[in-house]
Amino acid sequence: MRVLAAMSGGVDSAVAAARAVDAGHDVVGVHLALSAKPGTLRTGARGCCTIEDSHDARRAADILGIPFYVWDFAERFTEEVIETFVGEYAAGRTPNPCVTCNEKIKFEALLDKAMALGFDAVATGHYARLSVVDGVPELRRSADEGKDQSYVLASLTPEQLRHSFFPLGDSWKTDVRAEAERRGLAVARKPDSHDICFIPDGDTRKFLEKRLGERPGELVDAETGAVLGRHTGVHGFTVGQRKGLGIEAPAPDGRPRYVLSLEPVSGTVKVGSADHLGVREIRADRPIWPSERPLDGPTECVAQVRAHGGTVEAVAEVTGDEVTVSLREPLRGVAPGQVVVLYRPDPEGDLVLGSAKISATA
Repeated sequence: MRVLAAMSGGVDSAVAAARAVDAGHDVVGVHLALSAKPGTLRTGARGCCTIEDSHDARRAADILGIPFYVWDFAERFTEEVIETFVGEYAAGRTPNPCVTCNEKIKFEALLDKAMALGFDAVATGHYARLSVVDGVPELRRSADEGKDQSYVLASLTPEQLRHSFFPLGDSWKTDVRAEAERRGLAVARKPDSHDICFIPDGDTRKFLEKRLGERPGELVDAETGAVLGRHTGVHGFTVGQRKGLGIEAPAPDGRPRYVLSLEPVSGTVKVGSADHLGVREIRADRPIWPSERPLDGPTECVAQVRAHGGTVEAVAEVTGDEVTVSLREPLRGVAPGQVVVLYRPDPEGDLVLGSAKISATA
């Protein structure tokens, strides 16, 4: 099988490529250049997709003895990931750029190009289990649940999964690092990347304000309607946020206030106590069914709303193009724009049933 190994410059993708070589596949490594100005991306321990990452990826490919290329996807990344990120925040929603990057860049743009060049599959260092039985893909949580990335892959289509290869699904991160050491890969001890690669200093509010400008509005007490302060734009807030609200006076009961909802048209940010953060019902649209099996009637499942954490037992049901998820226990900090992923408990690793983008909560 001809395999295109996506090599980010980290330890996971390097070991994934090595395992593809060991399995006897014809492997070619590729690093994606995602910024027209790579020097503006993070470097060092907190980096992702930087110039030094491309050098690390090339050195790993040399050790593995495979051809290596750098593909320029900067324009596509800007359009599909960065502009979408900015637009979602402007609309009062909370996006996950890693989900968008996987969906639009690594498993759409990259996979499409790989298929056009005659490759059979794209291999990545994601921690997720994938099997294809009788042409039907089944995506599951990884063996190392602490590193599981099935959540950010749950928006992939069945056709994309048929041409995907996740060699690390049955491994633990500690074992992957040890293997990299044995193979002589210099990235064996390289720290994992964190946060958002296209926000150099990690200040999301400043990044958004630079692109959207100031859009003043009011901070309002959700219970009394009292105006508690003003802000420079709803894009500076997310549901569930507690710090940085800019409210000088404490709540009458002395308890912290949290962001409860965002209204981008009026510019209103409603705040209140933690008691009002709990969500018992999620409505989501644009569902994707990785195994081509839409839900048939009310279905017991586990719902997850964040890449790590935010899981609870639930009952999900599909009506037209909308999924309604009734939670057994309330979840906090659930916001429109996030992705809800539905899992079915399975002895081999929880099976991904489907995913959808959250449109409303109750």
